[in-house]
Amino acid sequence: MKIAFATQDLERVDAHFGWAKSIAIYELTPEEYHLIESIQFSGDLQEDGNEDKLLPKIEAIKDCAILYVAAIGGSGAARVVAQNIFPIKVQQPERIIDLLEKLKAVLNGVPPPWLRKILSKGQERSFDFEEETANG
Repeated sequence: MKIAFATQDLERVDAHFGWAKSIAIYELTPEEYHLIESIQFSGDLQEDGNEDKLLPKIEAIKDCAILYVAAIGGSGAARVVAQNIFPIKVQQPERIIDLLEKLKAVLNGVPPPWLRKILSKGQERSFDFEEETANG
């Protein structure tokens, strides 16, 4: 599963989604995680009600299951959720590696209902694909 992190320094979740300089995207499995890519954003990223600045960020994370942010506006959150991405707001800056370690431990234990829902969606999709392939 892919996880996105709004970050200014590529080390911590420390950015508002709309004005994040970077989005770090990791692949996470119960066994490991690794950085897939970090996407840099430039231009006027300050909070200003300009919704167009969200489009490239939403496009960049479209295949992620979870988005970690320091903050996210109401319309940004609605647009992220509409893409079936689960936004999580951290209370204070947290190291990305620490968050990945926690998620990995949860995947190896009993995931909470919201995470089971995310995981089951992926399984349903792959199951349906395999079923179509077998019958096709």
